[in-house]
Amino acid sequence: MPNQDRTLRWRLIAGVALPLMGLISSIRVRGGENIPKSGSFILAPCHFSAIDPVVMAVALWKQGRTPRFMAKSSLFAIPVLGSILHWLGQIPVERDGQQRALGPMKAARDLAEKGLGVIIYPEGSLTRDPELWPMRGKTGAVRMALDAGLPLIPAAHWGTAKLMPRYSGRLRLFPRTPIDVLIGKPIDLSPFKGKPIDQKILTQATLILMNTITELQAQLRGETAPDKRWDPLEHNQTTTGKF
Repeated sequence: MPNQDRTLRWRLIAGVALPLMGLISSIRVRGGENIPKSGSFILAPCHFSAIDPVVMAVALWKQGRTPRFMAKSSLFAIPVLGSILHWLGQIPVERDGQQRALGPMKAARDLAEKGLGVIIYPEGSLTRDPELWPMRGKTGAVRMALDAGLPLIPAAHWGTAKLMPRYSGRLRLFPRTPIDVLIGKPIDLSPFKGKPIDQKILTQATLILMNTITELQAQLRGETAPDKRWDPLEHNQTTTGKF
């Protein structure tokens, strides 16, 4: 399916979603110049509200790029939902069995070949940090960036928890919620290029990514981030789903 066709379909979605989001929020984006005007990239933002993907999709759309997300392949087999995901050009990834490790790498190569961008949440779930700071990151986004040579762009936002508190499922419709999005410069992955992509490198690069996302969020909040990043395992919390 041609990318142009998908862009037209996203225009239909945007024609409905943007006015609705404009009624309940005011989304201000800084650092938009760090999003490539063409070519592939991975955008890695913080995550603490179920409304985050909509906000980041709006922010990316405002930079002239079509927002795409990675979704587990089993969702594409669900009637209606699967058709919608295909219709919007979302990216299926195997998360179970032998294909679990190969899925993200295949997706990264597909992105590179098609010149697409994708939004990936490196935390893998809503942060468990009580103060909503980014928690420990997972290595998937870094692995994809290194494997396919894609720009890895950090991002943070602040305000979405007021629009929809964590796990509440309820939107605050009035007054309009101000939301600030700050997009950083691509992470410098040059020290890791040409080296075997092992767990040590993935952990080091992910730490750099999460430190940068935290710094961006600290700028938006006007606060100092905690010295130690929240680790769900140290607090007997699950790393996916609700807790």
